[in-house]
Amino acid sequence: MGVLDGKTALISGTGRGIGRAVALEFARQGARVFGADLDISENNETIQLVREAGGVMSGLAPVDLSSQDGADAWVQAAVDEFGGFDILYNNASALRHGAIDTIPLEDWYFTIQNELHLVFHCTRAAWPHLVARGGGSIINVGSIAAIRGVEFVPMAPHGAAKGGVVAFTMHTTAAGAGVGIRANAISPGMVRTPETAQFTDDPDGPVPGLIARTPSRRIGQPEDIAALVTFLASDDSSYINGANIVIDGGVSAMGG
Repeated sequence: MGVLDGKTALISGTGRGIGRAVALEFARQGARVFGADLDISENNETIQLVREAGGVMSGLAPVDLSSQDGADAWVQAAVDEFGGFDILYNNASALRHGAIDTIPLEDWYFTIQNELHLVFHCTRAAWPHLVARGGGSIINVGSIAAIRGVEFVPMAPHGAAKGGVVAFTMHTTAAGAGVGIRANAISPGMVRTPETAQFTDDPDGPVPGLIARTPSRRIGQPEDIAALVTFLASDDSSYINGANIVIDGGVSAMGG
C-alpha cells in the first residue's frame, strides 16, 4: 500500500531533475501521474522509467505552461486521460540570473513569467477540477532565495519570483478554505540537478564552501525533495496547510 494509492497527480517539469524524481516517487507510492515538459524526449524518458518500474504515467510535451493557453491544455489533457486529479505539484520553472543594474529587462520579465506567472496559470487551470473533485493538495516550489540574499550568483529575479510564489501559496490556502484544497510551498536550498551541476560539480566554485556551512554537510538530491513533496501530497499531511517548508540541510538556520 502506497501513501498515494488511488490518487492522480499533475506534475509539471517532469523531463529531468526534481520533476522526474517526484514522478517516480509518486508512482511508487501508488499515484497515477500526468506530467508536462518542453522537451519531448526527456519527458518520454521519464514516462518510460515510471512504467518500467510498474507505475502509471502519461504526459503532454511539448507544452509551454508560462501561457494560460498552455496550462489550460495541459490540465484538460490530464482530465481527458484520467478523468480528474487530486494533486498539483507546480515544479516547472525557468530563470535567468543577472545583476540588478545590468540584467536585460527581457531576462527579468522572462524569469517572472516562467517562475511566478506559470504557477498562477497552472493553479488557475486546475482549480475548478480540484473543487469538483472535492478538494486536493497543491504544492508549489519556492526557494531559500525568496527569504535571504544569495551572493555567489546574482539571483534577484529568481528570489523575487519565488517570493511571489510563496505569497501566492498563502493566498491559495485562504481561497481553498471550505472547498477542501490545501496549498503548501517548499523552499529548497542547493539541490544537484542538471541545471545546477555547473555549480555543484565545480571543485573550485562556491559549493564546497556552502557545504562547509551547512549542518547536514552536503547539498540536496532530487530524492530529498521528492520525499517531502510526497508527504505533502498525501493525506498524512492533512493538517499542514499554508506552510512554507525550508529544505536546505539547515544552512538557513546558520544566519550569515
